[in-house]
Amino acid sequence: MAGAVARVEPRVVESFPQQMEVGVLYISLAFATCAHLCCCGCGEEIVTPLSPAQWSISYDGETVTLRPSVGNWSLVCGSHYSIINDQVRWHRRFSASEVAGNRAHDVQALEEHLGSSRSGALRRFVERFRSWLEGWRR
Repeated sequence: MAGAVARVEPRVVESFPQQMEVGVLYISLAFATCAHLCCCGCGEEIVTPLSPAQWSISYDGETVTLRPSVGNWSLVCGSHYSIINDQVRWHRRFSASEVAGNRAHDVQALEEHLGSSRSGALRRFVERFRSWLEGWRR
């Protein structure tokens, strides 16, 4: 087990390696996902899907920021930190009720995002189908 990580090195990859390196934030644009070993040093793999309802990553030309924070509530370590400009910033642990509230919020945000995506895709499909039918009738 390694010690806590103070800084991450962003590395853009097609897919994640079998063995992740400590202190590396792997960014897969192809899979819209980031991954790293927990910054507390416990060695657990952390996966952060990128989407409007989950995490986002920004690059300022030199460093990356991953938002929102990473809360490893289901891990033994229970670590909670942010990655801002490649720096790991530690946060306090959440209570069980705060974790439950956070999870409920995350589920709702994801359901809303997926629902709006699905309804938009369905609406576009119906519009294309309707156009096709109108063209076929002529």
